[in-house]
Amino acid sequence: MTRAALLVCPTSGKGRAARIAGTVAARLREVVDSLELLVAPSAEGTAALARRAVADGVDVLVVLGGDGGAHLGVQACAGTSTALAVVPAGTGNDLAGAFGVRSVDDVVAALRAGVRRPFDLGRLDDGRWFATVLCAGFDSAVNERANAMRWPAGPRRYDLAILAELAALRPERLVVETEDRVLELDALLVAVGNTTSYGGGIPVCPDAEVADGLFDVTVVAAAPRRALVRMLPTLRTGRHVDHPAVHTFRAREVRLSGPSWVGYADGERMREVPVGASCEAGALLAVTSSG
Repeated sequence: MTRAALLVCPTSGKGRAARIAGTVAARLREVVDSLELLVAPSAEGTAALARRAVADGVDVLVVLGGDGGAHLGVQACAGTSTALAVVPAGTGNDLAGAFGVRSVDDVVAALRAGVRRPFDLGRLDDGRWFATVLCAGFDSAVNERANAMRWPAGPRRYDLAILAELAALRPERLVVETEDRVLELDALLVAVGNTTSYGGGIPVCPDAEVADGLFDVTVVAAAPRRALVRMLPTLRTGRHVDHPAVHTFRAREVRLSGPSWVGYADGERMREVPVGASCEAGALLAVTSSG
């Protein structure tokens, strides 16, 4: 018997999650024995409902929303036997992408097939979890701007935020410490990737694997603005890692210090640097597409 809970984030995708909740619930009921519908008007209420469902022992927590809702689901499911599924209905949907899920049809197919996959997570030094990318610097400034924008929807919002932030771009002294190295340099951004992508599918850490117990770290050193403008188109293809200003390496533990940057993880604001994180192998059970 499969017990599931559907956690609806009603404001995701400018209300799209709320509009399709009934249809999604009906589809899920085709493949589970019981389904509880959970809706709260705030992020705090949503997080509380997710924790309660997991504490009650549901087999699967299905989040209907974007990366913000998925992030709350990760906090509840990490380190438990409850599997997390995501039906994408937000702006970025990067965790759903990492799960190989494009719609409720993919989730239904995975549940029918019984697909569950151990999935690494990042854990911040304050105990919070993240599933996709921890970033700071230029990319976190882009997140700040994109989150404040009301138009356009989808990945284009991040593209416009990138262009806007280029005008204010200034390198700062960054120190990246891992279990076997210390990198100190004038940098523009750092991304610590458990998965490949952030910002609606930008593969900032294109070679990241979700089950290798390691982060992929991408650091962009100071470079002339014109060089960065030429680099921008390669971000969508992952070819930016070939640029001489880009440093990439893998690590189990990472600590960022030095600049007055704000750290973002899963597209959510965390706190100012310094911040540390460790990669926790298999900390999440994920419902992933079998296709």
